[in-house]
Amino acid sequence: MDTYYFYTEGLTVGYHGVPLIKDIRIGLKKGEILTLIGPNGAGKTTILKSIIRQLAPLGGVAVLDGKAMGDLSGKELSQKLSVVLTERIHPEMMTCRDVVSTGRYPYTGKFGVLSAEDWAVVDEAMDLVHIHELADRDYTKTSDGQKQRVMLARALCQQPDIIVLDEPTSFLDIRYKLEFLSIIQKMSRTRNLSVIMSLHELDLAGRISDKIACVRGDKVDRFGTPEEIFTEGYIPKLYGMTLGTYDELTGDLELPAVDGEPKIFVIAGNGTGTAVFRRLQRERIPFATGILWENDLDYPSAKALAVRTVSVPAFQVMGEKQIAEAKQLIDDCERVICTVKLPEDGGNIGMTAGLCELLEYTRQKEKMENNVI
Repeated sequence: MDTYYFYTEGLTVGYHGVPLIKDIRIGLKKGEILTLIGPNGAGKTTILKSIIRQLAPLGGVAVLDGKAMGDLSGKELSQKLSVVLTERIHPEMMTCRDVVSTGRYPYTGKFGVLSAEDWAVVDEAMDLVHIHELADRDYTKTSDGQKQRVMLARALCQQPDIIVLDEPTSFLDIRYKLEFLSIIQKMSRTRNLSVIMSLHELDLAGRISDKIACVRGDKVDRFGTPEEIFTEGYIPKLYGMTLGTYDELTGDLELPAVDGEPKIFVIAGNGTGTAVFRRLQRERIPFATGILWENDLDYPSAKALAVRTVSVPAFQVMGEKQIAEAKQLIDDCERVICTVKLPEDGGNIGMTAGLCELLEYTRQKEKMENNVI
């Protein structure tokens, strides 16, 4: 753990003397982003509150820059670490700039008077999170997303070495989620800012994090890089999923497939079929699809939603076995939907011989419906 800027050794956290999560061993270097994931109620917020000393640990230690955090004075801690929690503050008669400026208090004297240099840091922090237009607006009259960015600016103007955020994207729409996390990532890379946060959005966690800690049961079940965490079958196990599927490779969630014998066969490929697969699932129509290569954009959703998927390994030839299986399914289905553009429609004239044979067979059966979505 000597190489880590922050780490825990045997940290045990809980409430009223009752352990919730035991023997937590996590760490991150300067400029790294560590994300906690896990089901609701697993204890992610409890871990964060124990790290920032809002809760007293029941055992073990958290170490920051080589020193046990319990040994740091309040001023030392506030100059090294800043916090953005889900709890909302309710200041009265304060502008957004006033709220951001409270992040400079660890550097002021006992009267809390900010210098010109302090105000320059405040303005820089507001620029970084793109809220300067909110400077004179009453903080209580801003949206949840705007409040979240104000609180991030407040945390950044503390000029910390490490920032702790609890579900920072929960109140943000998709645009502001990406903007918010982009700012966090930029700060970690350009200013060597270390970040510890919890997220519910697994796709975002996998993209932004250097390290991920998975909270499950009474322990951190896994700790490692996204590549080590998002292995096949682990995330459904972590969250106790009993319905639907989660694809670790793409980050796609799909609802449960419709049971029953397939009524429709979908000829798809190159991502053209996914919307049709999902529409059929919504309409509760069981379907089959093929022939798909297993690296095709449509394959993950087909595997999750189709009753039968005829497929071949990536880059391999569509063989007689797969063609015969697909033809039998076409015979058994009431109709066929083709989502790919056919050569006469300006589509792929380099279409494989196997797929061309399948299309011709479908025409002969008079079951074809082109590009139905």
